[in-house]
Amino acid sequence: MKKTILVSALAALSAAGAAHAHFQLVYTPDVMLEKPADLDLKLVFGHPMENGHTMDMGQPKEFFVTFKGRKTDITNELKPITWQGAHNEAMAYEASYKVRRNGDYIFTLIPEPYMEGSEDIYIQQITKSYINKGAMPTGWNEPLGLPTEILPLNKPYQVFAGSTFTGQLLSAGKPAAGVECEIEYINTDIDMDGNAFDENNKGPVPDTAIVAMTDDNGMFTFGIPRPGVWGFACLGSGPEKEYQGKELSQDAVIWINATALQ
Repeated sequence: MKKTILVSALAALSAAGAAHAHFQLVYTPDVMLEKPADLDLKLVFGHPMENGHTMDMGQPKEFFVTFKGRKTDITNELKPITWQGAHNEAMAYEASYKVRRNGDYIFTLIPEPYMEGSEDIYIQQITKSYINKGAMPTGWNEPLGLPTEILPLNKPYQVFAGSTFTGQLLSAGKPAAGVECEIEYINTDIDMDGNAFDENNKGPVPDTAIVAMTDDNGMFTFGIPRPGVWGFACLGSGPEKEYQGKELSQDAVIWINATALQ
């Protein structure tokens, strides 16, 4: 019998690996909008749960938004910025986007592969982040046809702390089994105007990485222990395995927002 992996809030710690995983962020503070708004989006590559080292991003290969099945390329809207991490500065990007109509907006980043010198490999985290306007769902659970992606089975902009989030990992459009997915939350305040992480952590940092493995259908489930912005990175799930003669980890990343049910 095929089982979905359920990771509890306390028992989800892997015996191997460190808590400070690499995560590509596509961040904006408000993800459920009642009125038209001009979104301020920040693209940062760092270690959000540890609030550690922030890495330089190369020029993104592609940045686009999908609304009601229509893809709009907004790569040219990106502007380079300097991002202040808790311990260093790094190259990052920002963009603005006007949200006017009701529905789901899926922002997708395909970044330039990042060379991780300590492991002598490249990392490319294909990242999705979701915005909704008008409380009208229009496509949050639809795949985008990316090389690899996490298909959400709960509304990613409306998850409640104490409930669960389930995703299905796809590689070249097919379920990917037995893939390790690392899980983190943004553990610091973000200064949108100052382009910076706050120096202080907001919550605990687990001793080792929080990990879920996908089942035979590419599914994983995680119990959300606290409100916040949670990221899921399924490692090496993409079909591309090499870049410039070196190993490539082509990862699928998704960000969700969890709130307290009041």
